[in-house]
Amino acid sequence: MVTTLLVFVVALALIFDYTNGFHDAANSIATIVSTKVLTPFQAVLMAAVFNFAAYFFIKDHKVANTVAKIVNEHFITLHVILAGLIAAITWNLTTWWFGIPSSSSHTLIGGFAGAGITNALYLGLPGLDAVNMHYILTIIAYIVLAPFIGLIIAYFITILILHICKRAKPATADRWFKRLQLVSAAALSFAHGTNDAQKVMGILYVALIASKIIPSGSAMPEWIPLACYTAIALGTMSGGWKIVKTMGSKITKITPLEGVAAETAGAVTLFITERLAIPVSTTHTITGSIIGVGLTKRVSAVRWGVTINLVWAWIITIPISALIAGLVFVTMHAIR
Repeated sequence: MVTTLLVFVVALALIFDYTNGFHDAANSIATIVSTKVLTPFQAVLMAAVFNFAAYFFIKDHKVANTVAKIVNEHFITLHVILAGLIAAITWNLTTWWFGIPSSSSHTLIGGFAGAGITNALYLGLPGLDAVNMHYILTIIAYIVLAPFIGLIIAYFITILILHICKRAKPATADRWFKRLQLVSAAALSFAHGTNDAQKVMGILYVALIASKIIPSGSAMPEWIPLACYTAIALGTMSGGWKIVKTMGSKITKITPLEGVAAETAGAVTLFITERLAIPVSTTHTITGSIIGVGLTKRVSAVRWGVTINLVWAWIITIPISALIAGLVFVTMHAIR
């Protein structure tokens, strides 16, 4: 039955999706803003449109199904979901405030898993019984693999473009790559929508199962993807300017040519992982792509001090989110 708690969980999930949008807006627009191809307003508007456009093309929701299976069904309650969402929103807003491009995907997954583990401990069972370690280990592996794949693809795309255009006039090439960057940024925004909006879909789906609104294994209600794509698109339109600055200029200096290479590499990586049903971080992916572009110039072109700080943020996101979720769950259990 529909309860006040379920309504609150649904609302909080969509709020998280909104924060995911403005937190991750930088992923799609940082390079196109830093190269001055579009103004910030034009960039976020374009990104939002292509975030939402994914709704009309992605119907199998493979990533959502993976997220729904992170915590074993027997340990999922609305309080577990609520604790995970509170933890994810807390970490998202904290990292946004300090301009740290951490992963909205991993904070949601960490929060959900941490709350599930805490629930298992409360039931007197081993905490790891609550989570599906196959999915958790795959997600952890892609913390490393996704940015590395983006880095490799971006590196070789940049080398290929430089080879093809080696005799082109610089002014002509720059003009064409500014136009091409509109296409690559749109592709990255579309890919961002296909991957990131699905994570909250998985959370809402298990919330309905936990509330016995729908039976386990049933089809996802159509309002869930529509609501999630809308929320993430609206969040993208709000932007995340502190993170744009970090992504667009602090890692390495980006030209339109390099912007095309980085965005194309990021989009390709996200399309691949979406097809493999792996919920990866758009933030990690595009950061790796930007580093790959920088490496084509020289190793010192990448500001490794900034990059190392970002890597530390990636490493601690899942455990900190899990810890916050556990504390929230304990607090809710104490006051119930």
